[in-house]
Amino acid sequence: MNTANKLTMLRVLMIPLFLVAVYLRFPFHMLFALIVFLLACITDFVDGYIARHYDQVTDFGKFMDPLADKVLVMAALLCFVEMGRLSAWALLIVIVREFAVTALRLIAAERGRVIAAAWSGKVKTASTMVCICLMLAFSRPALDRVCTVVILAATVYSGIEYFVKNKDVIDWSSL
Repeated sequence: MNTANKLTMLRVLMIPLFLVAVYLRFPFHMLFALIVFLLACITDFVDGYIARHYDQVTDFGKFMDPLADKVLVMAALLCFVEMGRLSAWALLIVIVREFAVTALRLIAAERGRVIAAAWSGKVKTASTMVCICLMLAFSRPALDRVCTVVILAATVYSGIEYFVKNKDVIDWSSL
């Protein structure tokens, strides 16, 4: 297993640690959760850099890296829903976008086409991770609302962009 894949697996292992920190009410548990989440976010950027820069791109990494990112982010957002700090409908929009873009990529792959990560998708991931960090650091209703708007705006925009740029992948006339 190469360095990039080890970092991805480290991120996967950080997810239960993050959840333990959120749910166990020990002193400064949310600060600890924030630190774990930040470290996981950093491994996301570092493993991507290492994989591309040192030619360590693997099929395992192509599969596991985005999965680890989605599980990490969804775990945090689910925690906020349970805490009453994020509406379930907002999380549903995030989840539907993820399923829709994944389905689009699967259809494209069946046709021998690869849909690369769009810039807006990277912005969506980064802005969502920043908002989660802010929400972990500060428990303020106004901040929660602003972060919800930012997450939803980036999510919806990037989802629309994927479909507009790849509208030829789906045969809409057969609907």
